[in-house]
Amino acid sequence: MVQNQPKLTPEMLIPRLGEYLVQKGMLTEADLRKALAYQASEASSGKQMLLGQALMDLNLITRDELDQVVTEQIVQLRSVLHAAYRNLEQRVKDRTAELNQALQRLSELSQMKANFVANISHELRTPLTHVKGYLELMVTESLGPISNEQKHGLQVSQRAASKLEGMIDDLIMFSLATRGEMSMKLEKVDIRRLITLAVKSASSKAEERGVQLSMSAVTEIPFVQADPEKIGWAVNQLLDNAIKFTPSGGSVTADLRVEGHNLVQISIADTGIGIPKERFQEIFEAFHQLDGSSTRNYGGAGLGLSLVRQVVEAHGSLLDVQSIEGKGSTFKFPLLSVP
Repeated sequence: MVQNQPKLTPEMLIPRLGEYLVQKGMLTEADLRKALAYQASEASSGKQMLLGQALMDLNLITRDELDQVVTEQIVQLRSVLHAAYRNLEQRVKDRTAELNQALQRLSELSQMKANFVANISHELRTPLTHVKGYLELMVTESLGPISNEQKHGLQVSQRAASKLEGMIDDLIMFSLATRGEMSMKLEKVDIRRLITLAVKSASSKAEERGVQLSMSAVTEIPFVQADPEKIGWAVNQLLDNAIKFTPSGGSVTADLRVEGHNLVQISIADTGIGIPKERFQEIFEAFHQLDGSSTRNYGGAGLGLSLVRQVVEAHGSLLDVQSIEGKGSTFKFPLLSVP
C-alpha cells in the first residue's frame, strides 16, 4: 500500500530555515526552540508539519514573512547552484583539453615509434642481405673449401640470420599496421592447401622439440576469401607459438571445419603451458611478453600475436582465445567461404 506523500512546497527546498530566520533577526532562539517542540509534538501524534507551518500556527511569523524568506533562500540557492555549475563546466572543459593534449601527444609518440621501427627495420635489411649472401657462398664452398666443423658453424649462422630476417619482417609489418598502411589483396584461397603447407613447414621445429604436430579437417572444405600471404603468415605464427609454448611430449593440432553456411573455422590448439585468464589481453600487446624476466624461457620480440590479431581483423574476422593455465590454449578465427 502506498502511503500518502506530503505535498511539495517551496519550503521543502530550503535547508535550515529556522537558523536563517534567527540570523535575520525575525526570530529568537527561544521562539525557534518553541516552534521545533511544537513541530515534534504534532509529529508524535501522526501529523506531518513543516517548520514554517509551526511558526505560523504559533503566530511567530506571518505567511507573507515566510514567503519572503523562502523566496530569498531559493534565489540564493539558485545563485549558488549556477556558480557551482559554471565551476564544474569550466573544470570539465579544462580536463577535456588536458585529455585531448595527452591523446595528441600519445598519438605523436606512437607515430614516432612506428616511423622509427619502419626506418630501422629497412636499414637492417641491407646488411642482413649481405650477411646471408656471404654465408650461402661459404656454405656452398663457392669461396673455397671448408671443414665439416666450419660448415656446421656457418649453417647455425644461417639459421640465426633467417630468424633475424623474420623478426625484421615482423617489425616492418607492425609499422605498416600501426600507420594503417597494411594492404589486403583478397582473393579466392584454397585454405586446406594453405594450412597443409603451414603444418609441413612447422613439422621440423615440432620434431626438434618433441611435439606431435597434426592436422584435422573434414573432407569438403570450400575456398575462402583472404589474402593468402598474410593469412599464411598468421597461421604460421600461431603454429610457431603453439609449438614454442608446448613442452616435449605435448601436441599441437591445426583444425579446419565448416561453420554454418558460409564460414570456415580455423583453429590451432595445443597442450602447452596455457595463459592465465586475467592476462588474456596482455598477449596481444606489442613488444610484450608474459614472462618479461631477463631469464625468460621463451624468445621473441612479442609482436606475433599482436600482428596476428590485426591481420585477422583486417579480414573482417575476430581472433578468439580459449586457454586453461597448465593445460593448453586454442586460437581460432572464421573466414568467409566463396563458391
